[in-house]
Amino acid sequence: MQKYSDMSRAQSSVKIPDSVDFSFHIKPIISDRCFACHGPDKNAVEGGLSLNTAEDAYMALGEEKDRYAIVPGDLEKSELVKRIFSEDPNVMMPPPESNLSLSDYEKELLKKWIAQGAEYKKHWAFIAPVSPKVPKMENDGWGQNEIDKFILEKLASKGFAPSKKATKEQLIRRVFFSITGLPPSVEQINAFLKDDAPNAYEKIVDSLLNTMDYAEHMAADWMDVARYADTHGYQDDFERIMWPWRDWVIHAFNKNMPYDDFVTYQLAGDMLPNTTKESILATGFNRNHKITAEGGVIPEEYRIEYVEDRTNTFSTAFLGMTMECARCHDHKYDPLSQKNHFELFGFFNNVDEDGLMPNAQVIPKPYMTLTAKDTEDILNFVNMTNSPTPKVEVMVMQDMDKPRETFVLNRGVYDQPTERVFPNTPEAILPFPEDLPKNRLGLAKWLFNKDNPLTARVAVNRIWQKMFGKGLVESSYDFGNQGALPSHPELLDYLAVKFRQEGWDLKEITKFMVMSATYQQSTEVSEELLEKDPENTYLARASRLRLGAEVIRDQALKISGLLHKEVGGPSVKPYQPDGIWEETTGGGGGSTSTYVQSSGKDLYRKSLYTFWKRTVPPPSMMTFDASSRDLCSVKRQETNTPLQALVLLNDPQIIEAARALANKAVKMTQQNTDDQIAYIFQNATSRKPSQEELGILNTFYNTTLDKIQTGEILPDEYLAIGEFADNAALPSNQLTALCLTAHTILNLDETISRG
Repeated sequence: MQKYSDMSRAQSSVKIPDSVDFSFHIKPIISDRCFACHGPDKNAVEGGLSLNTAEDAYMALGEEKDRYAIVPGDLEKSELVKRIFSEDPNVMMPPPESNLSLSDYEKELLKKWIAQGAEYKKHWAFIAPVSPKVPKMENDGWGQNEIDKFILEKLASKGFAPSKKATKEQLIRRVFFSITGLPPSVEQINAFLKDDAPNAYEKIVDSLLNTMDYAEHMAADWMDVARYADTHGYQDDFERIMWPWRDWVIHAFNKNMPYDDFVTYQLAGDMLPNTTKESILATGFNRNHKITAEGGVIPEEYRIEYVEDRTNTFSTAFLGMTMECARCHDHKYDPLSQKNHFELFGFFNNVDEDGLMPNAQVIPKPYMTLTAKDTEDILNFVNMTNSPTPKVEVMVMQDMDKPRETFVLNRGVYDQPTERVFPNTPEAILPFPEDLPKNRLGLAKWLFNKDNPLTARVAVNRIWQKMFGKGLVESSYDFGNQGALPSHPELLDYLAVKFRQEGWDLKEITKFMVMSATYQQSTEVSEELLEKDPENTYLARASRLRLGAEVIRDQALKISGLLHKEVGGPSVKPYQPDGIWEETTGGGGGSTSTYVQSSGKDLYRKSLYTFWKRTVPPPSMMTFDASSRDLCSVKRQETNTPLQALVLLNDPQIIEAARALANKAVKMTQQNTDDQIAYIFQNATSRKPSQEELGILNTFYNTTLDKIQTGEILPDEYLAIGEFADNAALPSNQLTALCLTAHTILNLDETISRG
């Protein structure tokens, strides 16, 4: 005992600031690394220590009743302190076999916490946000709005300074991609460069927020959250019609529907006092889950899976909580019991639906029928430009008159009901108010209750993630004890309260973010900053971000002039490798057994409208980390693989775009190769090439021309890729060389990045 007791008293070189906020740092440590203790009994002395609750941590250990995990204010009597400083493998915490460890800082943090009373507070994310006092920074000539004051305060505490402002070329490219998912045209770049007005940048921001491109770009992200697809999934993966719901999402973003209404419509539009076809259509959000048609399954088992999907989607999308972890047992880290899980499940368990879809022709109930006029009326004028479609049937929500009974399921298994439960919300987040109806509409009202600690935080964090590359809480899918701590907690709360108080206005909060000096910084980074803050956690610079899967394709279409900006309507089928649908078909036949490529303008529509088959998602987009849409996804993985380079080199869409861009360059410039290459480069990167870059590209052009003349490259084969017909007044050899030069430029890292 003496050996490790003395160690706990020893002076440490690690200093914990007096101002440290224990509520942010203690809970993740004791949940993550100190729960793994010795033996089977968590509360026996030999069995280790349980620290997840104050009740466990303060209780006597073992039969002697003279040892305690934690004695607030008394380091000598606290078993925890002795164990974390021990070098004895029989008693040390965490034990060696757990492969977990505590840093010196974490040990000293726990020690100081106990010395100061070991107060257990609610997890930070479960405490309702209160707008903090905005920092006042002396000699702050840098900041543009309140965001910058919070950022500057944190930078100063770390000994950092903000970076210089990005160039106008960088800035217009960045904000175009952030807001619309498309690059600026050369004409738009040049106009911005010439505009010396103080509000020149703000004018660009305002104009972009009022475009259909903004609405479509926001909708593209929402497709991941809502796990939207054009097929049912599972083995046969039959086609479904849900695109009218997708078009409603575009419509909602276009008219800047407040976020609380946007979510309420989708959760409970069928329950609103003044229900409309639009509000009912919006509830298709809850029916975007997979549905099986596989013979031999147990329908009730799959019906339970559909309800689970709706429950977990709600939790991930709107609460940032991993509710699925409480299906089989109480959550291991968060205060979510299995009973909480199935009480929330109860809100989504009253749909009169079948677990099995008998064949491809059956529309899973409940559904609504929309005529062409209905679609036009609901979406008026989003300015839909597609041709009228015949009537369609779309899955929606409708509760049964008599609620279905809900039970806690033993181990989460469909046929092992135990205790009956009723719709309710986790009390650790916010108890469900007695005056609200215990249905989905009541749940939506609970979600937007001013005391709900998660809704606004989760929403603004995802918008921040979209604008800056990662959220203030990096684990945007998990605000629980296992999730990341906010890098700027006060700023997160300031934004959350602002968002709620200003009417849940998505365009306004987006503008607020991109108008900040923080957003407008250069991406240049010093060696010191790269060493001390490699992940750019403290935002002393702008992060250079690779474009998303859809955006890479859409950019190529836009700059080449191929993009067909038709809005809405049935999904289309652009180029993809031959045979992959046929190789994976489940044998049930139907429209998804064979891929029938679209033609004409439908080949060149935005990636938002690409047909999404769940078992075989668009392969080029999947290579660039698109979500599979099997489940709700609020943050995509980020990979860097050789396959991505191969897509850019070989995808017919990219090659065709390079051809079209080269033809466009010939038309827009004189018969001068330098001018043509410079035009292509500026379209692709939003800046003019340097003389050195132009020289390298010219050398490539001439080398390529030599290979064409010697027969190494065959113009007829290359110029035949894609449906685009060449129209430039240029010999085929020179045109091919220019096309391949354009193709090279489309492969540049700078081209597929947002600076």
